[in-house]
Amino acid sequence: MKSATARKSAARPRKAAPRKRVRQAGIMDRLLRILPFTEEDIQRALTWGVLTVLLLVALIVANWFGLPQAAYQQYAQVAAKAGFEVKRVEITGMDRVDQLKVYDIVLAEKDRAMPLVDIDKIRADLIEYGWIKDVRVTRRLPDTLVVDILERKPTAVWQRNGVFSLIDDQGTELEKVSRAEIGSLPVINGEGADRQVVALAKLLDSAQSLKDQVVGASWVGNRRWDLRFKTGETLSLPEGDNLAAQALVNFTRMDGVHRLLGRDIIHFDLRDPERAYMRRAAREKPVEIKQSEKPSAEAGKGGDAA
Repeated sequence: MKSATARKSAARPRKAAPRKRVRQAGIMDRLLRILPFTEEDIQRALTWGVLTVLLLVALIVANWFGLPQAAYQQYAQVAAKAGFEVKRVEITGMDRVDQLKVYDIVLAEKDRAMPLVDIDKIRADLIEYGWIKDVRVTRRLPDTLVVDILERKPTAVWQRNGVFSLIDDQGTELEKVSRAEIGSLPVINGEGADRQVVALAKLLDSAQSLKDQVVGASWVGNRRWDLRFKTGETLSLPEGDNLAAQALVNFTRMDGVHRLLGRDIIHFDLRDPERAYMRRAAREKPVEIKQSEKPSAEAGKGGDAA
């Protein structure tokens, strides 16, 4: 009996030992390993995100019950205590802008809670200065206010009533300068010349080879241009953008063939589409040399006597 029982027990298959489960890395674990953030950084960000959502919910609820301003102030105070307030200011793009004026406006926001910073007002205050063409104000959380300034570029000097002012390509007056500060910028004058800067630039672009030779331009009668060259000549152009451009191109060809500039001609007139007129510099009158007076006979005799 024992042997039969032993045979039956030997015939029964032994149960396999349970396998240890191997924990496989999930998608989130693999993602965390790839990202350049620690779990603490992510946990901190999630905490701030939850806090922000709760504060926004509180603001919406307060607004529903008619208390938006008080709730917003409370929200700002909580944000400031959490570190969301202006501690640093970064300003870029300043070259000709008065830096003291810019910092006076922007630094007034220092130590203010980020939600209370009026970005639109800062931008409006800054853009009042002539040199600033555009400006972008942004918040870099948690504590930095970033101001990116786009300056205007001076393209000409506007002369009126003996005063020189830098203007950009839109005719915006930037600042007054002295005659010594003009440099190589063209000087324009005439009533309404500041409003014709774009048209003048387009006109000069039609004759690139002569563009650098133009040192000034006069807007005559609010209808046409007189150009002044480095070599001292003046070129009168006809009315109308197209006619003026055609005349300037023709003059460029004439100068290329006959070398008109730098000679004894002081004025060119191309207002007549059929003919070109030139005026030479007036020749200097010969200087009259007075002959020395001849000694008188009496003086000669007296000398001989002596």
